[in-house]
Amino acid sequence: MRKILIVIDMQNDFIDGSLGTKEAEAIVKGVTDKIKEYKKEDVFATMDTHKDSYLKSQEGKNLPVEHCIEDTNGWELHPDISKLIDPENIFKKPSFGSVDLANKMLEISKKEDIEIELVGLCTDICVVSNALLIKAFLPEVKISVDSNCCAGVTVEKHNAALETLRSCQVEIK
Repeated sequence: MRKILIVIDMQNDFIDGSLGTKEAEAIVKGVTDKIKEYKKEDVFATMDTHKDSYLKSQEGKNLPVEHCIEDTNGWELHPDISKLIDPENIFKKPSFGSVDLANKMLEISKKEDIEIELVGLCTDICVVSNALLIKAFLPEVKISVDSNCCAGVTVEKHNAALETLRSCQVEIK
Protein backbone atom coordinates (compact mmCIF):
# COMPACT_ATOMS: atom_id res chain seq x y z
CA MET A 1 0.00 0.00 0.00
CA ARG A 2 1.49 3.32 -1.08
CA LYS A 3 0.88 6.10 1.43
CA ILE A 4 0.59 9.59 -0.03
CA LEU A 5 0.65 12.92 1.80
CA ILE A 6 -0.97 16.01 0.31
CA VAL A 7 0.08 19.36 1.79
CA ILE A 8 -2.58 21.98 1.11
CA ASP A 9 -1.64 25.65 0.63
CA MET A 10 1.10 26.01 3.24
CA GLN A 11 1.87 29.42 1.76
CA ASN A 12 3.20 32.53 3.45
CA ASP A 13 -0.01 34.55 3.00
CA PHE A 14 -2.01 31.88 4.86
CA ILE A 15 0.57 31.44 7.62
CA ASP A 16 1.77 34.91 8.61
CA GLY A 17 0.76 37.08 5.67
CA SER A 18 -2.44 38.80 4.59
CA LEU A 19 -4.69 35.91 5.77
CA GLY A 20 -2.37 34.44 8.41
CA THR A 21 -3.43 33.32 11.87
CA LYS A 22 -1.64 32.21 15.03
CA GLU A 23 -3.22 28.75 14.52
CA ALA A 24 -1.68 28.54 11.03
CA GLU A 25 1.72 29.56 12.39
CA ALA A 26 1.40 26.91 15.10
CA ILE A 27 1.07 23.98 12.64
CA VAL A 28 4.20 24.66 10.54
CA LYS A 29 6.49 22.44 12.63
CA GLY A 30 3.93 19.64 12.75
CA VAL A 31 3.49 19.78 8.98
CA THR A 32 7.25 19.69 8.37
CA ASP A 33 7.58 16.74 10.77
CA LYS A 34 4.70 14.96 9.00
CA ILE A 35 6.31 15.49 5.57
CA LYS A 36 9.52 13.88 6.84
CA GLU A 37 7.55 10.71 7.72
CA TYR A 38 6.84 10.13 4.01
CA LYS A 39 9.06 9.27 1.06
CA LYS A 40 9.77 12.45 -0.90
CA GLU A 41 8.14 11.04 -4.05
CA ASP A 42 4.94 10.44 -2.05
CA VAL A 43 4.51 14.05 -0.94
CA PHE A 44 2.36 16.35 -3.08
CA ALA A 45 1.31 19.94 -2.47
CA THR A 46 -1.09 22.57 -3.70
CA MET A 47 -0.56 26.29 -4.04
CA ASP A 48 -3.41 28.76 -4.12
CA THR A 49 -2.51 30.83 -7.18
CA HIS A 50 -4.12 34.12 -8.13
CA LYS A 51 -3.38 36.82 -10.68
CA ASP A 52 -3.18 40.58 -10.15
CA SER A 53 -6.85 40.78 -11.16
CA TYR A 54 -7.89 38.67 -8.12
CA LEU A 55 -10.18 41.35 -6.64
CA LYS A 56 -12.26 41.28 -9.86
CA SER A 57 -12.83 37.52 -9.61
CA GLN A 58 -15.87 35.93 -7.97
CA GLU A 59 -13.69 34.77 -5.07
CA GLY A 60 -12.13 38.23 -4.77
CA LYS A 61 -15.55 39.85 -4.56
CA ASN A 62 -16.48 37.48 -1.72
CA LEU A 63 -13.08 37.63 -0.01
CA PRO A 64 -11.66 41.06 -0.88
CA VAL A 65 -8.18 40.43 0.56
CA GLU A 66 -5.39 40.06 -1.97
CA HIS A 67 -3.46 36.88 -1.26
CA CYS A 68 -1.31 34.30 -3.01
CA ILE A 69 -0.71 36.52 -6.02
CA GLU A 70 1.59 34.45 -8.22
CA ASP A 71 5.31 35.21 -7.95
CA THR A 72 4.97 37.24 -4.72
CA ASN A 73 6.48 36.28 -1.38
CA GLY A 74 3.01 35.63 0.02
CA TRP A 75 2.35 33.10 -2.77
CA GLU A 76 5.44 31.04 -1.99
CA LEU A 77 5.33 27.93 0.17
CA HIS A 78 6.74 28.40 3.66
CA PRO A 79 10.53 28.00 3.28
CA ASP A 80 10.73 25.10 5.76
CA ILE A 81 8.15 23.24 3.68
CA SER A 82 9.14 24.16 0.12
CA LYS A 83 12.56 22.54 0.48
CA LEU A 84 10.91 19.21 1.38
CA ILE A 85 8.67 18.94 -1.70
CA ASP A 86 9.71 18.09 -5.26
CA PRO A 87 8.65 20.94 -7.57
CA GLU A 88 7.06 18.45 -10.00
CA ASN A 89 4.70 17.35 -7.19
CA ILE A 90 3.30 20.85 -6.67
CA PHE A 91 -0.05 21.79 -8.18
CA LYS A 92 -1.00 25.43 -8.68
CA LYS A 93 -4.74 25.96 -8.36
CA PRO A 94 -6.85 29.05 -9.12
CA SER A 95 -9.67 27.95 -6.83
CA PHE A 96 -10.27 25.90 -3.70
CA GLY A 97 -9.90 22.40 -5.12
CA SER A 98 -7.38 21.05 -7.63
CA VAL A 99 -8.85 18.84 -10.35
CA ASP A 100 -5.29 18.27 -11.62
CA LEU A 101 -4.28 16.88 -8.22
CA ALA A 102 -7.37 14.65 -8.08
CA ASN A 103 -6.57 13.36 -11.57
CA LYS A 104 -2.98 12.63 -10.50
CA MET A 105 -4.26 10.62 -7.52
CA LEU A 106 -6.62 8.75 -9.86
CA GLU A 107 -3.72 7.99 -12.22
CA ILE A 108 -1.56 6.65 -9.37
CA SER A 109 -4.46 4.58 -7.98
CA LYS A 110 -4.84 2.78 -11.31
CA LYS A 111 -1.29 1.42 -10.94
CA GLU A 112 -1.22 0.59 -7.23
CA ASP A 113 -3.27 0.65 -4.03
CA ILE A 114 -2.98 3.96 -2.20
CA GLU A 115 -4.02 5.74 0.98
CA ILE A 116 -4.08 9.53 1.12
CA GLU A 117 -3.54 11.85 4.07
CA LEU A 118 -4.10 15.60 3.89
CA VAL A 119 -2.69 18.41 6.02
CA GLY A 120 -2.59 22.18 5.62
CA LEU A 121 -4.64 25.33 5.27
CA CYS A 122 -7.40 26.26 5.59
CA THR A 123 -9.33 23.31 6.97
CA ASP A 124 -12.71 24.85 6.18
CA ILE A 125 -11.93 25.93 2.64
CA CYS A 126 -9.13 24.26 0.67
CA VAL A 127 -8.48 21.19 2.83
CA VAL A 128 -12.14 20.17 2.85
CA SER A 129 -12.51 21.02 -0.86
CA ASN A 130 -9.55 18.88 -1.91
CA ALA A 131 -10.42 15.99 0.42
CA LEU A 132 -13.98 15.82 -0.93
CA LEU A 133 -12.88 16.27 -4.54
CA ILE A 134 -10.42 13.39 -4.21
CA LYS A 135 -13.09 11.33 -2.40
CA ALA A 136 -15.42 11.92 -5.36
CA PHE A 137 -12.72 10.72 -7.78
CA LEU A 138 -11.65 7.80 -5.56
CA PRO A 139 -14.58 6.68 -3.38
CA GLU A 140 -12.88 3.42 -2.34
CA VAL A 141 -9.53 4.96 -1.35
CA LYS A 142 -8.94 5.61 2.35
CA ILE A 143 -8.58 9.34 2.86
CA SER A 144 -7.64 10.96 6.16
CA VAL A 145 -6.95 14.42 7.52
CA ASP A 146 -4.57 15.07 10.42
CA SER A 147 -6.48 17.66 12.42
CA ASN A 148 -3.35 18.65 14.36
CA CYS A 149 -1.65 19.64 11.10
CA CYS A 150 -4.51 21.80 9.85
CA ALA A 151 -5.90 25.17 10.81
CA GLY A 152 -9.10 26.88 9.77
CA VAL A 153 -10.05 30.49 9.26
CA THR A 154 -11.29 30.27 12.85
CA VAL A 155 -11.17 27.47 15.40
CA GLU A 156 -14.95 27.07 15.07
CA LYS A 157 -14.78 26.75 11.28
CA HIS A 158 -11.89 24.27 11.60
CA ASN A 159 -14.01 22.08 13.88
CA ALA A 160 -17.07 22.39 11.63
CA ALA A 161 -15.00 21.31 8.60
CA LEU A 162 -13.73 18.28 10.50
CA GLU A 163 -17.34 17.29 11.22
CA THR A 164 -18.23 17.68 7.55
CA LEU A 165 -15.27 15.51 6.59
CA ARG A 166 -16.30 12.83 9.11
CA SER A 167 -19.81 12.85 7.66
CA CYS A 168 -18.30 12.22 4.22
CA GLN A 169 -16.28 9.23 5.43
CA VAL A 170 -12.91 10.96 5.64
CA GLU A 171 -11.01 9.73 8.68
CA ILE A 172 -9.97 12.43 11.14
CA LYS A 173 -6.70 11.81 12.99
